[in-house]
Amino acid sequence: MENAVRQLLTIDELANRLKVKRSWLYSRTREKGEGAIPKIRVGKYIRFDEAQVIEWLKGKQDAD
Repeated sequence: MENAVRQLLTIDELANRLKVKRSWLYSRTREKGEGAIPKIRVGKYIRFDEAQVIEWLKGKQDAD
């Protein structure tokens, strides 16, 4: 079993990496259900696991 800890990204960091606006990400975080962007709530903060978000994006691409 791998013992590496993944770093969680803030909304600004993820928006920068994906080259999208923060407002686009915030609107995705308000979606509910199976197709919603994977996110982790830490109190009032939202964090993202980059690997999970990349898989989510690939799933969205395959659906089109």
